[in-house]
Amino acid sequence: MRYRHFLKLLLAGAVALPVLAGPALANPTIVFELGNGKILQHQEAFKRWYPASLTKLMTAYVAFRAIAAGEVQLDSPIKVTKRSAGEPPSKMGFKPGSVMRLDNALKIMLVKSANDVAMAVGENIGGSQVAFAERMNTEARRLGMTGTHFVNPNGLFSPDQYTTARDLGLLVMAIRTEFPQYAPWFSIEGLAVGKKQIPNYNLLIGRYPGADGMKTGFVCPSGFNMIGSATRDGRTLVAVVLGEKSAVTRAETVARLLDHGFATPTPGWLTVAALPSYGDTTSVNNLNDEICKKKPAKEQSESVTVGDKNAPKSPYRKKLDHVPTLVAVGLGGATGPKPKAMLDASGLEYADVPLPNWRPDLPPPPGAEPAVIGSATAAQEPAKAVN
Repeated sequence: MRYRHFLKLLLAGAVALPVLAGPALANPTIVFELGNGKILQHQEAFKRWYPASLTKLMTAYVAFRAIAAGEVQLDSPIKVTKRSAGEPPSKMGFKPGSVMRLDNALKIMLVKSANDVAMAVGENIGGSQVAFAERMNTEARRLGMTGTHFVNPNGLFSPDQYTTARDLGLLVMAIRTEFPQYAPWFSIEGLAVGKKQIPNYNLLIGRYPGADGMKTGFVCPSGFNMIGSATRDGRTLVAVVLGEKSAVTRAETVARLLDHGFATPTPGWLTVAALPSYGDTTSVNNLNDEICKKKPAKEQSESVTVGDKNAPKSPYRKKLDHVPTLVAVGLGGATGPKPKAMLDASGLEYADVPLPNWRPDLPPPPGAEPAVIGSATAAQEPAKAVN
């Protein structure tokens, strides 16, 4: 009888694994051991949330899978399309037609969190944004990410793009265990693009002892998201935090969760994969009013001015105590085979040109009217905007 009562409470989310002392956190979190997936702490782990640039972890995972399948190579060309060049910041600003190596594109995407480069990766590997999103969702289903849906490769806001803290835990485990050779890319301290230096948005890198990844993300509806990992004494822990109020507080929260995890030698008996679903699993929280309508524009960014004496004190506002190690990236050097998705049946590359539309000032020719697929009222329904 007691067991059934305990199970009922667990499934309802009333019983969490060991939680942090102090007041409960309002935003979704989960902390687990990377090696075995055992959970040390979780809260609202199945609550749907807008992923923002954490989406780029799935973009990287699909790219890694494509490399393993022989569709592309690390030195394959990633061409900046007209569509990708038009994506809003954060971005590199490469002109349409510019070409970079796939490995450089992925490093730029993961460190700079460049939306234009992420879209270019998706379009080149998938053939189109829609096709790449289908691959993202296929991988999500295969990994058991039951509360996740993707529509684009860069994380720009769409009401139809969401995930959960628990699902992101599954994704991190897949990336780090299936593709350990790419682990160093997630802990790059900064990039060198010509004379320009670009620091990592992950403020734990180079500041938190043992920090070795993973990714940050921000759009107004999501708040400040972060996944941080660290390794100490051969033990790697991962903390997922969604919906923080600033880039600094998310780093502080992840660090606090990791500290607590390292101080807990014995994790719980549940794993990320086996954690029973609980709580609200259907609605998506939207922080737009709280994060962006009540704060100045300078606080609506992942960029943090380190060393600012007038800012609130935090170890994650301090300058690095060493010269950062920079990885040189840029355009050119793509001597590998073109992505298979960008080639037609004859092996030629598809042209990056828009489909022609009939001039609106002229009557359409016979047969040019749009075809109606489905019900007779389908043509009258407005199209749904997707970022």
